[in-house]
Amino acid sequence: MTIFQKGSGDTGSALRMVPVKNLLSLGIGKIILGVVVFLLLWSSTTSVPTGHVGVLTLFGRVTGTVLPEGIHLVNPLMSVNKMSVQTQSIKESASVPSTEGLIMSLDTSLIFRLDHRKAAEVFQGIGVDYVANVVEPNLRSAIRGVTASHSANALYTGGREEVAQRIQDELVRVLAPRGIVIENVLLRDVQLPMMLKTSIEAKQQSEQEALRMTFVLQREKQEAERKRIEAQGIADFQRIVAQGISPQLLQWKGIEATEKLATSANSKVVIIGSAKTGLPLILEPR
Repeated sequence: MTIFQKGSGDTGSALRMVPVKNLLSLGIGKIILGVVVFLLLWSSTTSVPTGHVGVLTLFGRVTGTVLPEGIHLVNPLMSVNKMSVQTQSIKESASVPSTEGLIMSLDTSLIFRLDHRKAAEVFQGIGVDYVANVVEPNLRSAIRGVTASHSANALYTGGREEVAQRIQDELVRVLAPRGIVIENVLLRDVQLPMMLKTSIEAKQQSEQEALRMTFVLQREKQEAERKRIEAQGIADFQRIVAQGISPQLLQWKGIEATEKLATSANSKVVIIGSAKTGLPLILEPR
């Protein structure tokens, strides 16, 4: 099949014959070229999700380039290995010894994240499963190493925070150079043998009772001191008053009292007197 296409030449207008086969070949070539361009663009575009980084590798070799989150254009021959840099948490339940050799059940939580600046090193040296390969074994080792230097009583009572801090310090020392950021270590629960737990609780109760008795004795001593000071004050007052009383003052006070009785509406006859110090007065009512 042939189609005619109008064209121009030296002698005027003319018709050229263009085979349909050539037109089909041209159209198919454009389609193939478009598909190839689309595939190249598609394979060159990568997306790194939120909270992740992309470690680039070329034919299995780590290039050292780390892509942040977002959309990026990369070499189609490169692979993008996505690793999370979000905060993670793992829980560990272990039976650990104390300094006395007692076995305790300890529940621990570790909060950590991957350092995005060392993501390529972690991927190359440890792999994407770095939690199982490095973090968990070191957590178990740190727990056992720290608890072995503390008594069961310290773990069960006030030494828990110190133990958690020492575990965290040990993990920071070991894991920070390997690209793991340790944020916190939490001791959720400590379970002791029932006999030891009962003994510790009884000891704590005795200590509380001793503190209470100390407080009671201190309060009683303060009350006794208060009463002694009060009695001393009364004695001093009586001594001062006794020093100021003389026979002449008593006689004068007696005269004043007699006069008040004599002028009272209820008084009839007042007789006061004695051989030595009395007042020989006989007053009739007015």
